[in-house]
Amino acid sequence: MTYETVRYRAAKFGQAIAKRIRSTAPVRGDKWQLEEMMVTIRGVKHWLWRAVDQHGAVLDVLVQRRRHATAVKRLMRELLKRHGRPRVMMTDKLRSYAAANTALGLGIEHRQHKGLNNRAEDSHQPTRVREKVMRRFKSARQLQRFASVHGQVANLCMGCRYHRDAQQKLVARAQAMLAWERASCARLAA
Repeated sequence: MTYETVRYRAAKFGQAIAKRIRSTAPVRGDKWQLEEMMVTIRGVKHWLWRAVDQHGAVLDVLVQRRRHATAVKRLMRELLKRHGRPRVMMTDKLRSYAAANTALGLGIEHRQHKGLNNRAEDSHQPTRVREKVMRRFKSARQLQRFASVHGQVANLCMGCRYHRDAQQKLVARAQAMLAWERASCARLAA
């Protein structure tokens, strides 16, 4: 199978697979960590906003041209629609997060500190690796498509953050593969 075949199938079926994974995913945590990262696309700065729960599962991603409260409000509306209201929201010191929290009238406990949202910052690493391999993203739509699909597939294959023995790891991997087969319709005969 060539790289082009993988790219074509990911472009064609990726969104549908991510939607199936998202619909069967377990309930996510009630502590959200929000983080933004700057990506240059054809010489123009874009911002990739990402929300992660306390276990490191990616909740949602959004690509915007501006870094202001309106972009954060849009991300938070999507999050509230899909995942309900969080107990705590942890961010860096960007004021747009607090402005969006008050503008939406949520009253969520908002913790702002430099190191509190490290899980969200860690979730940007695969995007940077992919950006380097592809020699930059070609469009904001391509970045949005990649980030949303990759986040859901990574959630599916994500291991636990605490120590487990070999048997538990095998069971978790088998469950992840079964969920992948269900989502990708690979098991049509069964």
